[in-house]
Amino acid sequence: LIPQGLPMDANKKVDLKIIIIGALGVGKTSLLHQYVHKTFYEDYRTTLGASILTKVLAVENTPLKLQIWDTGGQERFRSMVSTFYKGSDGCMLAFDVTDRESFEALDNWRDDFLDKVIPREQDFPMVVLGNKIDLSDRQVPKETASAWCKEKDIPYFEVSAKNNINVAEAFETLAKQALTTYKGIFESYLTDSIKLTPNDKPKQSCC
Repeated sequence: LIPQGLPMDANKKVDLKIIIIGALGVGKTSLLHQYVHKTFYEDYRTTLGASILTKVLAVENTPLKLQIWDTGGQERFRSMVSTFYKGSDGCMLAFDVTDRESFEALDNWRDDFLDKVIPREQDFPMVVLGNKIDLSDRQVPKETASAWCKEKDIPYFEVSAKNNINVAEAFETLAKQALTTYKGIFESYLTDSIKLTPNDKPKQSCC
């Protein structure tokens, strides 16, 4: 009998790469700083390329080290940003509920990401964040965003980086998805490795 894959060491820290993508000005940097540092980062300088913050947490008794990549949303950085997708374990799509265009751009961001991630997996760990729900001039109804996400089977979170609403929940949901996928790949890799071992039959001697 072939073992079904060895159990992961629950105490071994797992490194996961999470990337945040979305249009310019939706608050990606603020969301990241709120989650990692518990502070509202109100610096309007555009992220050029990418910056990285790390967060250590435990999910289902497994210690995780999240390496979270914050990316620039300007169109002219799009090709550079897409080079950062490689090796991602989870993707966070962000838009601004007060900016209809940032929501309408989600299709392009998602398609671009899935096109660059090889192999292309439709069920790649992903969540959508509708940020800035603390503002009153909303342009994207919750129902509209929820319907878009439901159609694509992606969890949706209404968040506020400023007031720290649902930010940790969104990141932890994505971390849990990414860990489940990681474990699945890890165990199928082990199972395949075991299948590839040669048969333990004694070699026939010549003569």
